[in-house]
Amino acid sequence: MTEEIKITLEALQPRFSVCKVTDYSGIDLTKPFCFTGTTDEENSLVCPETLVPENTIVRDDGWKGFRIIGQLDFSLIGILAQISKVLASNEIGIFAISTFNTDYILTKEENFEKALKALKNAGYEIRDCGDGAYR
Repeated sequence: MTEEIKITLEALQPRFSVCKVTDYSGIDLTKPFCFTGTTDEENSLVCPETLVPENTIVRDDGWKGFRIIGQLDFSLIGILAQISKVLASNEIGIFAISTFNTDYILTKEENFEKALKALKNAGYEIRDCGDGAYR
């Protein structure tokens, strides 16, 4: 783990779906945890499973996530790389999302507890966003 800064992670409650959609008209983008990405080839959407729109072409359900607490300065180097290194060494795949403030990391639900344990063992503080299970 990066020694210059203490990183705290927050486990999130929703189960997420990673989707390809025709457009974003079928979802309320003001709802929490709706992430979009548009390229010349696709419209991607990551959102809680309960918010997947009807115009979804392909979806992959069963993702759980956590975020780095606090606003990350753009000059910080290697934060996401160190987290992904810990998870990769434990054979856990990720789906990473970066926003202006911070990074979000999703793992398949069956690997979520293993991921949190591996990160805790690597020195990260883990908090939860609801039921107290990770305090």
